[in-house]
Amino acid sequence: MRSSKPILLLEDDSIDAMTIKRALKDIKMSNPLVHVPNGEEGLTYLNNGDNAKPCVILLDLNMPKMNGFEFLKIAKTDEKLKQIPVIVLTTSKDEQDKVESFQLSVAGYIVKPTDYKKFVDAVKTLDLYWTLSELPGTGV
Repeated sequence: MRSSKPILLLEDDSIDAMTIKRALKDIKMSNPLVHVPNGEEGLTYLNNGDNAKPCVILLDLNMPKMNGFEFLKIAKTDEKLKQIPVIVLTTSKDEQDKVESFQLSVAGYIVKPTDYKKFVDAVKTLDLYWTLSELPGTGV
């Protein structure tokens, strides 16, 4: 990703979070990764003016306290947050989860591959897409 802004990862599973961190390192992603375990802590991070706004949010759907859908319902109605792209990164293959995610304005929906090489390929694709994408208000 071209920007030096962080990537915000909302993921409650520590193994999945480590896998994502490792995949980002393997593709030499230079963006810092900020990891929080649920939507509630994600909103706390995003609403803290001392924290850099992320260039993208990677969102798991099934989390304790505040799940991904609850997070999206709040973040996508907040004027300060709604333009931050959100990619759902989940184990859910449920069609209704996909439909609801896109109704809540996600930029993408990826089912986490169980094979590490396929996972790295998915992360490479995300990196290429966000490197080429031009977002409003970013000057790039």
